[in-house]
Amino acid sequence: MSAGQIAALIAAGAFVLLVVLLAIPLIKLGRTLDEATIAIRKAHEGTDPLLIGANDTLTHVNTQLERVDGITSNAAAVSGNVSALSSVFTATLGGPLVKTAALSYGISKAIKARRAKKAGKAPRRKGSKKR
Repeated sequence: MSAGQIAALIAAGAFVLLVVLLAIPLIKLGRTLDEATIAIRKAHEGTDPLLIGANDTLTHVNTQLERVDGITSNAAAVSGNVSALSSVFTATLGGPLVKTAALSYGISKAIKARRAKKAGKAPRRKGSKKR
């Protein structure tokens, strides 16, 4: 055997060793891909009941939101009615009540002034200084 043949034999052995060393990770990668495929299938099969349950939940939530919307609109209507009622009350009774309060205050002041005048004391007015 010549030196060239020995070198070719060594190169062929190194190539076989390289192929074997690269085949091991490729086989492991193939197994990993198989497991990933199985996991994806299981996840896909498990999502159907989950999505159906989520759909049922969303339908229930939408029903409840429609009820809340009705309650909210009724509360807004009640609030508007109370506002209108308070406006009517203020318009019809507010003015006369203020006038009645002013009249009773004026009458009480006049009665106090008359009593003070009969008693001989002059009523003190605000802003007058004591002498």
